Amino acid sequence: MSRSERLFRLMNALRVLPKPVTAARLAAETEVSERTLYRDIESLRNSGARIEGAPGLGYTLSEDPALPPQTFDRIEMEALVVGLSDVRQRGDVQLAKAAETALAKIVATLPERLQRQVLHATHMVYRYEQPEQASADLSDIRLACWEEQALDLRYRDGAGAVTERRVYPLAIVYLDRGYGLLAWCCLRQDFRKFLVGRMEAAVPTSESFRPRRVSLLREYIALLYD
Repeated sequence: MSRSERLFRLMNALRVLPKPVTAARLAAETEVSERTLYRDIESLRNSGARIEGAPGLGYTLSEDPALPPQTFDRIEMEALVVGLSDVRQRGDVQLAKAAETALAKIVATLPERLQRQVLHATHMVYRYEQPEQASADLSDIRLACWEEQALDLRYRDGAGAVTERRVYPLAIVYLDRGYGLLAWCCLRQDFRKFLVGRMEAAVPTSESFRPRRVSLLREYIALLYD
């Protein structure tokens, strides 16, 4: 790991982990000795980061020069907390972690008064039922949507029949009890919504559908309002 990458990981750990963070925890997060960790803390301080604390007391990032200042009113902050909290509960592991990191980055850019408001937000999210765990890897499906790459699906329908088909993934849809994939099905030559929990495999391919993505989305939206 390069020094710049290590310092980036240290800053992110200071943003995300419960405060104050011990030197031992930070050293473990950045995979260095505590002696190196102390030097890295001083390097960040010299670059403008306001890090309070000392060996034996733990560390708190109170001002983050790497992120631009943000201004939100109180109800906007409540909305951000609710939305990202819901993602943390409903998203897959990768997305839930991203929501946690995103909130930490946002909070790090706020004045101290607004940071206290976030800590004492009056809106909370709790879902009794967790989404159905997908057998297919959502990170592969998400990447295929981003990169506009076709997927080869092995899919089990409600009657238990298994089919194999190539699809053009357009969007991941969050349902009440699971995840769905909106896609163009090359087998049926039509739009389909596939339940991710019924996917036995979702294999990325080298086929790009980039030239068709925008037109497919426009066609689907037109169907919704037809």
